[in-house]
Amino acid sequence: MAATEPRAPLTSVRVGVAEPAGATATSAEPIVSVRALDAYFGAHRAVRDASLDFLDGHVTAIIGPSGCGKSTLLRCLNRMHETVPTARTEGEVLLEGKDIYTRGVNPIEVRKRIGMVFQRPTPFPTMSIRDNVVAGFRAAGRSAPSRREQDGIAEWALRRAALWDEVKDRLSESATALSGGQQQRLCIARALATKPRVLLLDEPTASLDPLSTQKVEELVYELRGDVTVVIVTHNMQQAARVSDRTAFMLLGELVEMAPTSRLFTSPADERTEAYITGRFG
Repeated sequence: MAATEPRAPLTSVRVGVAEPAGATATSAEPIVSVRALDAYFGAHRAVRDASLDFLDGHVTAIIGPSGCGKSTLLRCLNRMHETVPTARTEGEVLLEGKDIYTRGVNPIEVRKRIGMVFQRPTPFPTMSIRDNVVAGFRAAGRSAPSRREQDGIAEWALRRAALWDEVKDRLSESATALSGGQQQRLCIARALATKPRVLLLDEPTASLDPLSTQKVEELVYELRGDVTVVIVTHNMQQAARVSDRTAFMLLGELVEMAPTSRLFTSPADERTEAYITGRFG
């Protein structure tokens, strides 16, 4: 829908908004582009005619009330949506200009390039910490890196996930021995190990304590530039802390998308203003 003239800054917004250091949203090219996307569960349309771009090397937050289609949109970005019975999509999701839903595109390959971390930590309980990180190479067969190479990849990914110093002497232990926050960072390391271009995070701190939440947020902030991050969150303060751009969804519709500081201080749509000032949601 057409944007109206922005209003004066909203003094009632309580989030601590600051433009992330080095954020230059206008200079980056889209790495993922969504065009006229509809997502269905049977006859129910959960996402309605969404079109938006995710910029290379930037962090984009998706906010909105429960049930508005945030997680469904996220799962459409790497074809996880289609793993649900009766689910289907219409429209396009372009990764570097190529539609990932085109006939013949392997969804497994898509998910290597667009990794995903879920709301609750999902380490593989029968695997060690080290084997969890490199689990993505199991299906590669003879083309998989050697064990020595995988050891190096595991160390790199655990360092990137700010977990190496905490587990370097425990790599052979079960991943279930880790705390909840450590397990979530392990899942991020597992997603990073295959060197994805995009990392999808579906409310990654919803089940974590405040200290673990802080560590995950710091990690998300530090990943910008190296990987494009899309994070779904119900926490507007979190969106303000970690993201370069924020999208607001309501009833399956993408209402507005803008640089985070602008969306939280002078939104273009009255519905966005009503949500971020707490009048609903």
